[in-house]
Amino acid sequence: MAKEKEFIQKEGFDFTFNPEACGECQGKCCNGASGNIFVNTKEVKAISEFLGTEIPTFIQAYLIKVSYKFSIKEVRADEDYACIFFDREKKGCSIYAVRPNQCKTFPFWSYFKDKPEEVARECPGISLCEQ
Repeated sequence: MAKEKEFIQKEGFDFTFNPEACGECQGKCCNGASGNIFVNTKEVKAISEFLGTEIPTFIQAYLIKVSYKFSIKEVRADEDYACIFFDREKKGCSIYAVRPNQCKTFPFWSYFKDKPEEVARECPGISLCEQ
């Protein structure tokens, strides 16, 4: 018997999300236009431990200061940008087990509440709700 797809729906969003689509997507949410992936002190500690790096070294190598916060650095990827932790060969996150909360909560960001068509273009796991 085939496993039924599990779609996630959150209150206030006009779309559902199928997390199984991540396997076929190849990291569209990790690539594209330049942006910020903010990390808090708990996340900095977890990622640096995961990488086996001292926190000051981790900050220097992987983060940039944006106003009063830290954001994960990006690298140029063809004509776009990619998260520095995106593994281009494996087409996935190299720190997935300790990825920041901002990454864990995608696509349910407040930005997309009134932009369901935009997130649907970006993510193959999105199904728009019928109005």
